[in-house]
Amino acid sequence: MDIQVNGARAFAATGGRPFDPGLPVTVFVHGAAFDHTVWKLQARYFAWHGGSVLAVDLPAHGLSEGPPAASIPEMADWLVALLDAAGVGEANLVGHSMGALVVLEAAARHRTRVRKLALLGAAPAIPVNDLLLDKSAEDDHHALELLTGWGYGRRAHYGVHKMPGIWMTGGGLRTLERAAPGVLHTDLVATNGYEGGEAAAATVACPALVVIGARDLMTPAKRGHALAGMFADSTTVVIPGAGHIMLDEEPDRTLDALKDFLVDAG
Repeated sequence: MDIQVNGARAFAATGGRPFDPGLPVTVFVHGAAFDHTVWKLQARYFAWHGGSVLAVDLPAHGLSEGPPAASIPEMADWLVALLDAAGVGEANLVGHSMGALVVLEAAARHRTRVRKLALLGAAPAIPVNDLLLDKSAEDDHHALELLTGWGYGRRAHYGVHKMPGIWMTGGGLRTLERAAPGVLHTDLVATNGYEGGEAAAATVACPALVVIGARDLMTPAKRGHALAGMFADSTTVVIPGAGHIMLDEEPDRTLDALKDFLVDAG
């Protein structure tokens, strides 16, 4: 679905059902240079089980117009502007990696707009490797290979998946290759420069979930646990064997964690 945000066209997938802002809304935010397609399983579940979904493409990503936002706070404010444009008062926010920082900052800056907050592959700060920054500045394909190599856990590199024939690292690489020139570097610079995670976590008023990949190389488990400890009300789920991109490597376990946290009993 297309939404006009700050005078530009933004796209959000709705999980295969028409969007209804009157239902409980869950918003999904992707990581650096990715797009809404990373949430295909999780978005469809919530859309078909009593809720409405917006799996967004951040500016200049996927089907959304640019230019890309230059900082995490700018992305956070854009996200809330999207909620306004879609007629959403309060929503659950779910983010992965850079997207986790975006929803964290949004929950801190716009406390009354967020019902629950779920962070996947997250840490108070996510410093980016210098080589990755340099290669992304050159739009060198090696940057995509580094991000894929470090982002997926070891099992994913050997094709281990419940669906035979699924090549996770290849699929991730193809998705990154769709990004426009300069988008990955802009995202990585924004992620690397974000220093507000600890202060934001202390400000968040809603319950928070931190989903950790036990084999995550990019946001190691100890940093995820540290982030969880900064919230007043938090739940932590560790997915054994998963790397940074657990929503692809372990989609069912990721979905179970989100269901248990976001769906109210009864």
